[in-house]
Amino acid sequence: MISQSGLRALVCAALVSLGTMSFARAEGTYEIPAGAHFNPDKLARITEFFKNEVATGKIAGANVLIKQHGKPVYHEVFGVQDAVSKAPITDKTIFRLFSMSKAITSVVAVKLIEEGTIKLDDPVSKYIPSFANVKVGVEKKAEDGTKSLELVPPNRPMTVHDLMTHTSGVTYGFYGDSLVRKAYRDANIYAGDFDLAEFAERIAKLPLHNQPGALWQYGHSTDILARVMEVAAGKPLIEIEREKLLDPLGMVDTGFFVTDPEKQKLLAQPVPNDSDFRVGRINDPTVVKKIQFASGGMVTTMADYERFTQMLLQGGNLDGKTILKPETFKLMVTDQIGLKSGVDRDYFYFPGDGFGFGLGLAVRTDPGNAKPPPPGDLGELKWDGASGCYFVVDPKQDMFFVLLEQTPTERQRVQRTLKQLVYEAMEN
Repeated sequence: MISQSGLRALVCAALVSLGTMSFARAEGTYEIPAGAHFNPDKLARITEFFKNEVATGKIAGANVLIKQHGKPVYHEVFGVQDAVSKAPITDKTIFRLFSMSKAITSVVAVKLIEEGTIKLDDPVSKYIPSFANVKVGVEKKAEDGTKSLELVPPNRPMTVHDLMTHTSGVTYGFYGDSLVRKAYRDANIYAGDFDLAEFAERIAKLPLHNQPGALWQYGHSTDILARVMEVAAGKPLIEIEREKLLDPLGMVDTGFFVTDPEKQKLLAQPVPNDSDFRVGRINDPTVVKKIQFASGGMVTTMADYERFTQMLLQGGNLDGKTILKPETFKLMVTDQIGLKSGVDRDYFYFPGDGFGFGLGLAVRTDPGNAKPPPPGDLGELKWDGASGCYFVVDPKQDMFFVLLEQTPTERQRVQRTLKQLVYEAMEN
């Protein structure tokens, strides 16, 4: 386990490796005074960047939207939905969200907390009894260097709060080389046709990567949370999400599967040599299965996700409809894993330098250790997914931007560049 200071040193080193040009471009783009506006000439650099990405074959296409004060200040589409059909991208093009699905599920979970259906301190075993028997995997190293896994009882029961903050110890098996992650890979947890109930049972048989509440650990926590939601509400996840969020916001094209043949033609695809999303399983929304992966199985359109992100910017309401009460929304976007929380961070702390984590969203808490710091503002909310989709909500500037694309290989570079260009375009 890497200490917090050690992690920050690693992050700083990684940022330095981007080169002095990246640093120079980021100058002056952190904590811009409130009331900034966008310079159209500088926004044109975003267009130049994405046109070049398409022209050089790095991505098939993208949809980029920036809104401030409730109005679009930049909205451009680039390239095609896929290299075969050559159909242009539109606001109705359907994108696989991967981990940006977590943001949707988390908002709905917080809504259930607000209504008293579930509680943050509820033990997971209250809803999924097999989690009462879960063990924590502790790596032991012999004198000859061989490693073994010792299974020990958890110090305390895993809670809903642990699931929502990714501190449950539930992990993924497709990154890292720890013995617990290897156990995930060897268990073949994605085999067959199974629902969330069966999937939760499969996870419960595996060791936790760490003690509950001890480490921010990215994984299937949101899927276990979704099963808790199903048990508590007495209905399938998609019905809960439609009732609490999707229908009230008019997100008509957001869900887990695309069965309409006409809408299947609207699915965005990465360039052919970039088709492996490297998440351990195939994510094809045209093939209906029982499982509804709350952690990464949803699809959406810009027309839909724009409304979701605008709701976040407005503190939980949109068009007169209250999705979350102000006090509930404040709880969701308050850092839950700060220095006094007892939660450690290691190399795989994906929120990144300067960010804490609320109930399902990364939240900017400080400049971080990079000099100068990455662009943005305190209180910024964000998340992204393995497909390249990405959003940032900046309450200070009353602004958000959304990037929808399908490019697992290029996504981090594209996301980082887009954020720089967005903030460089802002002036007071």
